[in-house]
Formats: sequence, C-alpha cells, structure tokens
Amino acid sequence: MNCIIEIPAGTSKKIELDKTSKKFAVDVRNGKERIIEYLPYPGNYGFIASTYSNRDEGGDGDPLDVLVLCESLKTGTILETKPIAMLRLLDNGEEDFKVICIPSDRKLQTVSAETFTEFSEKYPSAIEIIEMWFINYNPSDRVKIIGWSDEKEALLEIQKLSIPLKN
Repeated sequence: MNCIIEIPAGTSKKIELDKTSKKFAVDVRNGKERIIEYLPYPGNYGFIASTYSNRDEGGDGDPLDVLVLCESLKTGTILETKPIAMLRLLDNGEEDFKVICIPSDRKLQTVSAETFTEFSEKYPSAIEIIEMWFINYNPSDRVKIIGWSDEKEALLEIQKLSIPLKN
C-alpha cells in the first residue's frame, strides 16, 4: 500500500497536507505554527493514500494515519509499505488508529519484522516508546490506548476505510 509522508522522523513540526491547496505546510493553531514540545516524531508520519476515517462512524475525518519505521524520509515522499501492526487510540473521544508500517523496499528497512508477533518479540521497547509518544506528545489531547492489533487487522482496517475508485 502507498503511504504519503507528511512529517519526517525526528521532526518536531506538525506538517500536514492542506486539502484545499494540495501543498504541505506546518499546521497553524491559534495563529501559531504547531511545534511538538515533546520528543520529535519517532518515525515518519503521514497517511495511507485513498483512505478516509468517517466522522459519522466515529473516525476523525482524515485519512488513516501511518507511522513508517525507517530512516527519515522527506515530506511528500510516496512510499510502498507493509503494515506490521496497528495502535488503536481514542483521541478526545474519536477513534484515531495508527497503522505501523515498514518500507516494502528491504534496503530502506531498519526494523526486521514482518508481523506484529515478530515486532513485539524483537522490539518490545519500541512498542512502549510508540505508546508513550502518542499519549504524551500533545498535552491538550485526551488520548487513551485501546490496544494493539496485528498486521491482518491493520489490513482489514485499511480495506474498510478505502475510498472506492471512480470508473
């Protein structure tokens, strides 16, 4: 599946794709650029192309979020990835799932796990870091961890939220 990177790993600026202009820009709230005043993003953050989390069904009104575990990638990178897990969160009462992926290209992989079982066995502290980061990076949000799902459930969520192509 293709992912679009908005925020490179190691970045503290909250960069988003503007739905109107189709350009990447630092998100602005209350007239100020959003800068994460916590540790920088622990992976490349963006979204899964052609997905939508419907507000009417408990979603956040955005494409499905993705965290790609590899070296830092530039904003705007489109990358083929494989899901290995999904972190299920409630963010201010809205479902906000994060699909955890690795690049399909083995040369870009820094994590050698293709399943959630492998990931949790080889990198248990990475799971803790990801959880802690999402719980703490934005002190104004009330975030609750619902739990983790494996790569199969992540694929089902991606299929469920996929926007059908128009003929």
